[in-house]
Amino acid sequence: MTDDQTVVILKRFDKPDEVTIFAKGKFETVTLGGMTIGRATYQPGWKWSDDVGPDIGERFCSVEHVGMVISGVATAAFPDGQITEMRPGDLFYVPPQPHDSWVVGDEPYVSLHFLGASKYAK
Repeated sequence: MTDDQTVVILKRFDKPDEVTIFAKGKFETVTLGGMTIGRATYQPGWKWSDDVGPDIGERFCSVEHVGMVISGVATAAFPDGQITEMRPGDLFYVPPQPHDSWVVGDEPYVSLHFLGASKYAK
């Protein structure tokens, strides 16, 4: 390849670079262009403090998130009692403060994560 050739890199979540499996879901990541993008897929009944936290020794998630909900409904819940539901089409920002999250209802929740994916569940 010469320096004047343009390279386009294509990746798909069908073949993620990394997959973290939880009891009721998974978090897949793809890295390209120096950016790690995540896809969260959680089943009804999934809760961060039950299904992720114990495996990494944490009560709450402290990762900063920027993402978009594809399907289903989930929460961002803070120890002070603030709970925000995130629905399909919502673009979200969750600050790097301790928070919990859980799936609402009986539909799986799927979201893309553009910030925080490289640190999630680690």
